[in-house]
Amino acid sequence: MPELPEVEVSRQGISPYLENALITKIVVRNGQLRWPVPMALQDAVGCMVISVRRRAKYLLLETEKGTIIIHLGMSGSLRVLDSNVAVEKHDHVDIVLDSGKCLRLNDPRRFGSVLWQVGEVLEHKLLASLGPEPLTDDFTAQRLFERSRSRKMPVKSFLMDNHNVVGVGNIYANEALFSAGISPKRAAGNVSLQRYKVLVDEVKSVLAKAIAQGGTTLKDFTQTDGKPGYFVQELQVYGKAGKPCPKCGEVLQAVKIGQRNTIYCNQCQR
Repeated sequence: MPELPEVEVSRQGISPYLENALITKIVVRNGQLRWPVPMALQDAVGCMVISVRRRAKYLLLETEKGTIIIHLGMSGSLRVLDSNVAVEKHDHVDIVLDSGKCLRLNDPRRFGSVLWQVGEVLEHKLLASLGPEPLTDDFTAQRLFERSRSRKMPVKSFLMDNHNVVGVGNIYANEALFSAGISPKRAAGNVSLQRYKVLVDEVKSVLAKAIAQGGTTLKDFTQTDGKPGYFVQELQVYGKAGKPCPKCGEVLQAVKIGQRNTIYCNQCQR
């Protein structure tokens, strides 16, 4: 599924087309996504898009009347197209602009969402309790250390909890923990402050590199221009169970943690 880097790449791709553009029409072909597309979304018609922001994995299209909240779910993708381009299967929502372009959401599994929020968007129930953004100064080792005390859950699950930090999904949790030399199975409460400092640095590094490479294309994700994300070439452990560890040569192990595939090295990660 698209993770934070893929969503940020999508934001960067659509922003030049949407910001300062007027929404002339919203076409909903299938409103039965993860949550029903609200009828109130039509209130955005006639509004100018003031900004395109991201909070966690949510894209926020701000207008003077409210904010369109888009989540790509498991398999969603966005394209900026000429509005007369033929519709394909799973093209569920178009946001048509006065430029003649449209922002088109394609979502085969329909786990994505398009919602509408009037007033302060960060007070929406989906956003209000989220943790800090991982690429900001608010994401610190001290915060992780304090929140993890006495926690017995695996550190990988702790890192993927959006209350602790947003957007560190499965791919990047695997990669950051490997780079930090921390076993994904270790109890979060048994990780020292010093090791959390290393982990925070690695999370920031791996996410920044992934954004610079256009995200990670494994199956569903492609950029808004249709090009694949190239960070897949940089992956050290994810998807490489049974292959040699890039650091020590030992065979990489696989285990399920929180129902998610977890790849690690027994030798390098403690």
